[in-house]
Amino acid sequence: MAEPSAETETIGGTGVAAAGATLSVLQQAMASGALTSAGLTEFYLSRIERLNPLLRAVISVNSGAGSEAAASDQTRGDSAARGPLEGIPVLVKDNVAARGLPATAGSPALLEAESGDAFLVTRLRAAGAVIIGKANMSEWANFRSTHSTSGWSTLGGQAANPHALDRSPSGSSSGSGVAVAAALAPLAVGTETDGSIVCPASACGIVGLKPTLGLVSRAGIVPISSEQDTAGPMARTVADAAALLSVLAGADPADPATGLGAGRPGDYTTFLNSGALTGARLGVWRGGCTGADTRTTAVLDAALARLRDQGAEVLDPVELPGVDDISEHEFAALLHEFKCDLNAYLGTLPGRHPATLAELIAFNSRNGQQVLTYFGQELFERADATSGDPADPAAQAARGAATRLSRAALDGPLAAHHLDAIITLTANPACLTDYVLGDHDVFHTSAPAAVAGYPAVSVPCGYVAGLPVGLSFMGPAWSEPTLIGLAHAFEQAAHPGRPPALRPSAVPDATAGSHR
Repeated sequence: MAEPSAETETIGGTGVAAAGATLSVLQQAMASGALTSAGLTEFYLSRIERLNPLLRAVISVNSGAGSEAAASDQTRGDSAARGPLEGIPVLVKDNVAARGLPATAGSPALLEAESGDAFLVTRLRAAGAVIIGKANMSEWANFRSTHSTSGWSTLGGQAANPHALDRSPSGSSSGSGVAVAAALAPLAVGTETDGSIVCPASACGIVGLKPTLGLVSRAGIVPISSEQDTAGPMARTVADAAALLSVLAGADPADPATGLGAGRPGDYTTFLNSGALTGARLGVWRGGCTGADTRTTAVLDAALARLRDQGAEVLDPVELPGVDDISEHEFAALLHEFKCDLNAYLGTLPGRHPATLAELIAFNSRNGQQVLTYFGQELFERADATSGDPADPAAQAARGAATRLSRAALDGPLAAHHLDAIITLTANPACLTDYVLGDHDVFHTSAPAAVAGYPAVSVPCGYVAGLPVGLSFMGPAWSEPTLIGLAHAFEQAAHPGRPPALRPSAVPDATAGSHR
C-alpha cells in the first residue's frame, strides 16, 4: 500500500506541499531561513526510502548527500549562493557519471567502473546542487532488445508509473520522470537519443526538455550515438526546466559539439513569457498521432482550443514531408554508431568492466539468469555485427539520409508557413507494463526533432483515464528560448499538472477526468 500522506505531505515546517515544491518556492524558503538544504535533503531522502520500494525510481542514493547539503548551508550562511541551484537536491540518470556513483546504465556489467563527474555534473555542483542520487532507467537506454520493457533494469528493477502503478513510466529516462512526478526530488537530469526525455515526461505528467544537440555536454555519459545523444532537464514546471537547462548548458572542451552553442543564452528563465502565445504561429502535426483514440484526440483538441484562446494562430494540420521514412535510416545508423561509440567509451573507462560491446554481450550471456530474465540482447548482437566504423559507406549513407529527412521534415513547414513551432501530442497514454510482449507503443512523435538534433519540450496537456498526455513543442536548432516561452505560456494558461495518486491501476475517465 502507498503511504496515505504521499500526495499531501509537506516539507518540514514550511507548509509547502511536496507535490508543489518548485525551485523558486524552495529557494525562497531557504533564503528566509524557514528551510535548510540539510533539512530539504533529509526530507527527500526519507521520501525515497519510503516510496522507492513501490516506485523503483532511484537506483542508488548518494551517501554523501547530507554532507553536501550541510556544506551548502554553510556557503549560504558565509556568502552569497553559488548559483540558482544552491542547496537543491537533484537526481541524475544512471548513465551519467558522478563521483562515487558509477554510471551503470542499469547493468551490473558497469558496477565496478570508476569515474569522476561528468561535465554536466561538475556544472550542477558549481551551481550549488546537491547530487542526491542516481535515477533508474531502461537498461542500456532501451537499446538492448527489440521488445524491451521501459523502466526496467537489472540493478534498479521495474520503475512504476506513479499515476497507475501497473503502467509503464516510458523510457529510457524512466526513473527521472517518476521521481520528479512523485516528488522524490524536485529536479532530475535525463538523457535522450530518441524520445527518452520527452516520452517519460509525457507518461509521468511532468515537463521534459530535449535540447539542441551540442547545447549540453555529452562527456561522461554512456552513449548510444554521438549524432543524437543529449542530456536535458526534467522538472515539474517549465520554469524549473529552464532554470536547470541554464546550469546544464555550456561549452566543454571535451565535447566539440558544444562549441556550436557558444554565445547562446546563459539564463533561459529570462524567456518565461506568459504572453508568448499572443500572435504565435503554431503548426499542428496530426500525422504523428494518427493512432490516437478519440479520448486522446480530445486532449489534443482541448489543448489547441486553449492555445487559440491565448491568441495563438493555429494551423491545423500541417504535414511533415518525408517523416515516415526517417526511422528506417535512423535505426540503421544507430546500429553502427552504437558499436563505435560504446567501444570508444568502454575503452577509456577506468575500472573493471567489459571493454567492448562483444565483451558486454559475453558478460550478459554468462549472467543470463540475472540480466536476460525478461528480454534478450538482439540489438546488441545486431550492432556488433556491423563494422562499427564511422567511415563505413553504409553507416554514412544511413546517417546522411536520416539527418536530411528529419531536418527537411521540420524546416520545410516551419519556413513555408512562417511558424514559431510545430506542436503535437508527445505519445500515447502509458501502456501496461508487459514482460512478455514488451512496450505497446501506439505512437510517439519524438523522431523528427531527435534525429535532426533540434529541441523539443513536452508539457502536460491532459489526461485519459487518469493517465497524463504531453503536448510537444518542436522548433529549429537553438530555438530553446522560443519553445520555453511558448510552453510556459501554455502551462500558465492550462494549469495542466496533477499530482500522481499512486493508484494501482488506471481509473475510468468519469472518476479521473479525461482532460482539463
